[in-house]
Amino acid sequence: MEYWDLYDRDRIKTGRTHRRGDPMPAGYYRMVIHVCIFNARGQMLIQQRQPFKKGWPDKWDVTVGGSAIAGEDSRQAAERETLEEIGLALDLSDARPKLTINFEDGFDDIYLIEREVNLSTLRLQEEEVQAVRWAGQEEILSMIDSGAFIPYAKSFIELLFETRKLDGTVPRV
Repeated sequence: MEYWDLYDRDRIKTGRTHRRGDPMPAGYYRMVIHVCIFNARGQMLIQQRQPFKKGWPDKWDVTVGGSAIAGEDSRQAAERETLEEIGLALDLSDARPKLTINFEDGFDDIYLIEREVNLSTLRLQEEEVQAVRWAGQEEILSMIDSGAFIPYAKSFIELLFETRKLDGTVPRV
């Protein structure tokens, strides 16, 4: 059974945990991560969920994603999920999420990584991932239109592609 740390609205750990599958208690939040890997050609590595996976079966999704388990920080969860789902070891010790999005019952840290990945070397997690491939922004937007990709807001996908190029500095005026 998987347990998650619970946070308050200010993202401070409360010392409480929550069992996956149980209803979230009111006023508490969990941490989720997504890792989006881009290549030098500006394509994102995407994964296709297994047909028997609960929630969005057979749909294509960003590189990896999942909940942080109790005791993990965001970076540790991102490294673990990437290794578990696609068999790729990442060292994110010097990385921070490029984006954090609040959702109804949690925080979603999104890591945007540029790396050349040979798809034939990946070990896909049978329980979750049936295929991986590279896709450009326009192709992913078209896949959303056709129903082949998880129906994220198109502006979210555009934001991922645009933000991957930013280094976080603000131009001086």
